[in-house]
Amino acid sequence: MRIIVLGCGNIGSVAARDLAQSLPSSGIVLADIDKGRAEKMVAEIGLSNVSGMQVDASNHSELAATIRRFDLAVGALPGFMGFRACKASISAKVSMVDVSFMPENVMELHKEASKADVCVLPDCGMSPGLGSILVGHAVSQLDKVESVHMLNGGLPERPMPPLDYVVTWSSKDLIELYTRKASIVRDGKVVQVPATSGLEEIVFPGVGKLEAVYTDGLRTLLQTVRVSEDMWEKSLRYPGHINKMNLLRTLGFFEEEPLHVEGVSLSPRRLTERLLEMKLKKPEIPDIVAMLIEVTGSKGARRIQLRYQMLDRFDKKRKVTAMARTTAYTTSVVAQLVVKKSIDEKGVIPPERLGMSKRVYAEFTNMMKQRGVSVKESRKTLE
Repeated sequence: MRIIVLGCGNIGSVAARDLAQSLPSSGIVLADIDKGRAEKMVAEIGLSNVSGMQVDASNHSELAATIRRFDLAVGALPGFMGFRACKASISAKVSMVDVSFMPENVMELHKEASKADVCVLPDCGMSPGLGSILVGHAVSQLDKVESVHMLNGGLPERPMPPLDYVVTWSSKDLIELYTRKASIVRDGKVVQVPATSGLEEIVFPGVGKLEAVYTDGLRTLLQTVRVSEDMWEKSLRYPGHINKMNLLRTLGFFEEEPLHVEGVSLSPRRLTERLLEMKLKKPEIPDIVAMLIEVTGSKGARRIQLRYQMLDRFDKKRKVTAMARTTAYTTSVVAQLVVKKSIDEKGVIPPERLGMSKRVYAEFTNMMKQRGVSVKESRKTLE
C-alpha cells in the first residue's frame, strides 16, 4: 500500500507520521511544492517507510499523474486548493481523504467519483470532520431532528497577547474563517450570515468564559441533515478576540486587492497571512481544543437531547498540538478505515455518514481513544 500525503504543514506532517506508525508495511510519501520542506519533515519523522517528493498541486495534470502512482491520497492543502486536489484524485481513479477548508460544494463531485469507482471523504478534520461524525451519530438515534448546535475552537491554554490566539493551522484558512459568510439553518431554512456574527458569551467547563461566533463549518451537514428549527456552528475564542479581528478586517488587512506602495504591489491579505505565521505561530505555547455539540430531536413520543463534549490538550511527550491531534488524527484514522475497507462506499462520502454507521462509528471512536482523543457522550430525555 502506497499513500501520498499532499501538504506537509502542521496537519499533513502529523497525519503522515500517524499513518506511517499505524501502517508500518505501507509506504507514506509526503508531497509538497517545496521539496526541501518535504525532506526536512521526513527527516523529523525519522521512519523508514516515510519519504518525500516535490509536486505542484496547482497543476491538475501533474497532480493527477502523481496521485495515479498511489493507492490512496490524503489531502492536507490550504482550502483554496482542496477542490482541485479532489478532482485530480478522481481523474487519477484513486480514493482520497481530504481535510481542506474548501469554499466549493464538494458534493458536486459525487457522480464523477462514483463513475470513477473511488471514494472521496472531504472535511475530515476537527470541525468539520470529527464534529460532523458526532452529529451523524446523534442523528442516527433520532426519528426527527429539531436542532443541531456546534461549538468548537482551538486556543492557547491561556490568552496570549496581542490577539489572545496562536496559529496552529493554516493562516490562509484562519483568515478565511473570519471573512467567509457562514451558512446556517434558521427556522428550517438555509440562510447565510456574515462571518463572525452572532457573538455570544459562554462558559466552557475546564476553560472558563469564551466568546462564540458563527463560522462556515456545517458544510455537507446542510445537505445531509434536515432540521425543523435551527442548525449552526460557532467558533470559540477568548473574550475580546473577535473585536480585534474585526478591527483588522475593517482596516483592510484581509482584502485581496493589491496595494501599490512605493513601486511595490502586494495584497494586504497575503501580507497578513505571512505576519500571522511569523508572529503567532508559537509551537512552544501549549494549546487546547474545546468542543461542545448538542443535538435535540425526538425518538417516538420522547424528546431527546444528545450531548458531546471534548477538551483536548497539547501532547507534551510527543509535542503534538491539540489542534493537530483532533484534526490530523481524524484524517489519519479515516484514511486507515479506507485502507482496511471498513469504508467501502463509492462517491463523495461526507463525514457525518461515518457517524451514522454504528460499526464505523465504534471503530472510529475506538481508534481515536487509542490516540488519547476521547469525547464524553451524554443523553437526556426532555419534557
